[in-house]
Amino acid sequence: MMMKRLIMICCLAAWCVAAVAADSPVPMSQAECRRLALANNEQVTQADNELRRAQLEKEIAFTSYLPKIDGMASAVYMVPDLDMMGMELQMRGMYMAGLTLTQPLYTGGKIRTGNKLARIGVECAEQNNRKTRMQVIADADNAYWTYISVRSKVKMLETYGAHMDTLLSQVETAVRAGMGTENDLLRISTKRSEITYQLQKARNGADLCRLALCNVTGLPFESMIIPTDTAISVAEPAAMDGDISMRPELALLQKQVEAGEQQVKMARADMLPSVALSAGYTYYGNVKLNGMNVDAQGNYIPFTQKFQDGIGLIMASVSIPILHWGENTKKVKKAKIELHNAQLDLQRNTRLLGIEARQAMQNVADGYNMVLTARQGCMQADENLRVMNEKYRASMCTLTDLLDAQSQWQQSQSNRIEAVTQYKIYQTEYLRTTGRLGE
Repeated sequence: MMMKRLIMICCLAAWCVAAVAADSPVPMSQAECRRLALANNEQVTQADNELRRAQLEKEIAFTSYLPKIDGMASAVYMVPDLDMMGMELQMRGMYMAGLTLTQPLYTGGKIRTGNKLARIGVECAEQNNRKTRMQVIADADNAYWTYISVRSKVKMLETYGAHMDTLLSQVETAVRAGMGTENDLLRISTKRSEITYQLQKARNGADLCRLALCNVTGLPFESMIIPTDTAISVAEPAAMDGDISMRPELALLQKQVEAGEQQVKMARADMLPSVALSAGYTYYGNVKLNGMNVDAQGNYIPFTQKFQDGIGLIMASVSIPILHWGENTKKVKKAKIELHNAQLDLQRNTRLLGIEARQAMQNVADGYNMVLTARQGCMQADENLRVMNEKYRASMCTLTDLLDAQSQWQQSQSNRIEAVTQYKIYQTEYLRTTGRLGE
């Protein structure tokens, strides 16, 4: 009973610790977000594994240059004994052991081509690793700035709601003093309910964005992430260009063409002779020969002779393809067709990658202009709201004018938040589409 109570106490303590850890805020910067995303992403791990696999394939291909040494051992127990012209050959427990060395001398270029293909495979794996990591970083930045955007809107709506609460309190006081109308009170209450509804939607959206960010970074879904890069600085973009020479996708397409060229050489190698040199040594023993000898007096005397010795062998072999009914020629033609398709893919996708980079450049430029426009709108909306508040307190404008000014302020703040965070996402996307996005 005491042991059960102890186990229950330990489980309860562990649950409490986990609950506290889940509720504790997790400060996160953009750099930390990227780091966690790269560390916990399954696709990045798979890309790392593929790179290591390609490196092993390259090491395996290199061993084709080296001689192969194989060992052999066998034991034989054969009954009945063999009759050898009146003698018996006995192999009951015969054993053999040996080594064989094989060195290819010429294979039509297959070994060299195989090593080049393995090297291209490593380079492709490296570029695919870069591509995967850049995409993960871009997804992490997108989730991070989207989360900041929605959280900022929540705070803005909370501020807007506080302003409406103040205005509602003022109108209630005015109605009680006979200086306001029930219609004004009803309009403000309706507006306040609308803000509450928008605030609830924004909070729900912020929680969904938090879950998306947890998924990207690999944190538990209960983690309360607090972004630290909330003071977003936006500077005019530097000179941009649409150079895509650093794109891993372009490098992969180029490597695909290189691999196609090597595949043509590999197919041609099947049409050429191959030469190999072999050397071996085999040792055998426990072979007995039983027979009868006749002495000088004519008596038969049994005898047994044991055999054990070693045999060495050196052999050169040449293999020449003579008639394969056009199989190898067709393989070469097939490889050339695949090479042509790879070249066409390179041409087509190079244009598409260039278009994508130019679109990213345009998005950055347009995004910066949107930031400037949103900032100007915020300044105008702030000033308009300040003027309308003063006029309303002085009874120089209607409640409708004040509510319109507040709605304009809300919209301008929302536009500013969206413009700033979207601009940061555009910057990341531009770096990705030009192959310059680093960790």
